[in-house]
Amino acid sequence: MIRSMRRFKQALPLDACKEVLKNGRRGVLSVIGDDGYPYGVPINYVYDEKENALYFHGAKEGHKIDAIKKSGKVCFTVFDEDYKEDGDWAYYVKSVIVFGRAKVVEDEKETLRMTRLIGLKYYPTVKEVDAILERTRGRVQGVRVDVEKMTGKLVHEK
Repeated sequence: MIRSMRRFKQALPLDACKEVLKNGRRGVLSVIGDDGYPYGVPINYVYDEKENALYFHGAKEGHKIDAIKKSGKVCFTVFDEDYKEDGDWAYYVKSVIVFGRAKVVEDEKETLRMTRLIGLKYYPTVKEVDAILERTRGRVQGVRVDVEKMTGKLVHEK
């Protein structure tokens, strides 16, 4: 069971959560690691609103991939740039937590589609993205996280 947010007065509406996800540059993916210990790793990602899924990529083997293959239950956290309003001493920050199921993508065409979306988010030109994809083809592992629950919050510590 995924718990409800305790401080619900600070909750962001769903559309604001999606904006934080779409505009975020990096987040922390947490998986169930070795011996049941949590394992959190910062990653680049892209949010596909139409599919309600997160995509990321990495090496074909390692702690993260092993954990996902063992249990697809994951948590992903991202937050935007903090800001301060005039005359205020405390900062505001919006954060989003996604709970979902991750799966390793075995289909090479689907991995290419996902990594292309990621590349288009981080690189300034399609030409650069295509060059990188060609150079890394077959060596990159795509991962998809199907979003089961998404919550967000505006934090203003006073």
